[in-house]
Amino acid sequence: MQRKPEWLKVKMTSTAHLNKVNKVLNSLKLNTVCQAANCPNRLECFSSQTATFMILGTVCTRHCKFCNVKDGHTSAVDLEEPQRIAQAVKALDLKHTVITSVTRDDLNDQGTGQFIACIKAIRTSSPQVTIEVLTPDFKGNKDLIRSVAEACPDIYNHNIETVSNLYQDVRPEASYKQSLNLLEQVKEEFPKILTKSGIMLGLGETRDQVETTLKDLKQVGCNILTIGQYLPPSKDHYPLQAYIDPEEFKYYEEFAKTLGFDYVASSPLVRSSYKAAEAQNIIKLKK
Repeated sequence: MQRKPEWLKVKMTSTAHLNKVNKVLNSLKLNTVCQAANCPNRLECFSSQTATFMILGTVCTRHCKFCNVKDGHTSAVDLEEPQRIAQAVKALDLKHTVITSVTRDDLNDQGTGQFIACIKAIRTSSPQVTIEVLTPDFKGNKDLIRSVAEACPDIYNHNIETVSNLYQDVRPEASYKQSLNLLEQVKEEFPKILTKSGIMLGLGETRDQVETTLKDLKQVGCNILTIGQYLPPSKDHYPLQAYIDPEEFKYYEEFAKTLGFDYVASSPLVRSSYKAAEAQNIIKLKK
């Protein structure tokens, strides 16, 4: 096993704010992807008044090889969850909130109704908060994708995750083209909504493949891009092929900027929702 380089080691300073967030989440029986995916940046994000709520339970119907979210028996949709999330947003005085979910292919609406209910609940109780949704692909169903966008999130995020050549091994139940189509549909039908996507490095991709992916994302109008290091959650997940040097991340950041992305976050510890609140500046500029 390769030794983790120094640039991937996160030093915890004060956990006071983290404890406060955890207390609120536990009292309202809510999940965050920050915890479920064991994100290394959760203290920093919580301290900057950003949190990513994971709705529709903690069990996914897909079996992506890179993900730390478990699969198994899904739970019933909790119709009170949107109101509890709205309570948490207010209690934590959030400036920006991200709503994501496990994939729920087992539901007739694939979970879109819960996304919509969460957006509406937050808008009602905290109208000043900017909202980002990070959704599954909804099997490419245009009506379902449209229904979430019609609820007017400020940012519609859907991660491409990796280059097309690795999809069969890393995301066997997903489609590279389908993910691009989702982002393209949102941008074409709702041009005022910012679209966002992210990719992981270290899975065995080449520089040419990454550049092609970034071009593909820009071609479908993607505004915001995140690039981070893949870290396998366990030995049973897709094996790490390489730790990518921070200079390589810098290269991709500069390359993406030349393509015209509005905002790029590219470094080893970047995750999809890392510094998501910084997108508020883009939202203001685009209005």
